[in-house]
Amino acid sequence: MSETVTPIKPALTAKDFSTDQEVRWCPGCGDYSILAQVQKIMPGLGIPRENIVIISGIGCSSRFPYYMNTYGMHSIHGRATAIASGLKASRPELSVWIVTGDGDGLSIGGNHTIHLLRRNFDVNILLFNNEIYGLTKGQYSPTSRENKVTKSTPFGSIDHPFNPAALAMGADASFVARSMDRDTKHLQAMILRAQEHKGCSFLEIYQNCNIFNDGAFEIFTEKSSKPEEALFLEQGQPLVFGATKNKGIKLDGLKPVVVEISNGVSADDLWIHDDKDFYKAQILSRMFDDPRIEGHFPRPFGVFYQNERACYEDTMTMQIDETIATKGKGDLDKLLRGRETWTIN
Repeated sequence: MSETVTPIKPALTAKDFSTDQEVRWCPGCGDYSILAQVQKIMPGLGIPRENIVIISGIGCSSRFPYYMNTYGMHSIHGRATAIASGLKASRPELSVWIVTGDGDGLSIGGNHTIHLLRRNFDVNILLFNNEIYGLTKGQYSPTSRENKVTKSTPFGSIDHPFNPAALAMGADASFVARSMDRDTKHLQAMILRAQEHKGCSFLEIYQNCNIFNDGAFEIFTEKSSKPEEALFLEQGQPLVFGATKNKGIKLDGLKPVVVEISNGVSADDLWIHDDKDFYKAQILSRMFDDPRIEGHFPRPFGVFYQNERACYEDTMTMQIDETIATKGKGDLDKLLRGRETWTIN
């Protein structure tokens, strides 16, 4: 009697998620690092490649689907969110990722982004923020800083820039986080946290455009300045930073204050991070650009906020099932006629 042996599939590696396509980003672009980190974490998710979909719009970041050996779509400008919404609604079992940029996702696609966040589809948004239009060769973007001199603002931008994390909080996103291309371990951790979240995750990634906006985030990535300028959020831990972890942030009412950890001030006196606290997350998202907050503060990185609420596709399916159970299958002709009809002689 022969015994049937089921072959064991070999474990996937990062190489399995790479395609044979030539990666066509400028040498030194931060997109290479983000691509590498996504490819590294994918094998550990335990999700078959055929159940993963990468959807992008237009921009340098939007070439991403070509380089991921999964299903994907390079769609149209700003509309990756709309396409992803339709896909998730019809195929809720899929792992859907939206790769977008500060121009694609916050300019022409800005309205789509905020509605996706409020609807809370269970998808993951990776927003590459380089504070410039890279693909179209260096115009200012919705996140470019005031007075930024570019090809389209030769005398300096007079626009007030978007703060992506604050925008996501304002749209009632259920997961908001920030990372950077040059801190690979942190970036991997944040991508994993975003994927684990049940709901719409919004991860802003500071990405260096070394051609048109080189060094925009250097102060947060260079060893000499990073300890003083970057604040890494950890759940249940005090907000501590500095080269020797000698500085922290306290709350004076609802106003953050930088203090020295020394005589009279200990880590126990500091703000303890809680990513379930909606109101403190609002302060964190605005800590560096709110003119009402005096003093110089480090830039927060990590999970600002997360909460659990119903996902759109689950609620939609439940509504359909309940309607069928109570009223039976619908009548399309009746639906098209509507509730009010007229007979014309």
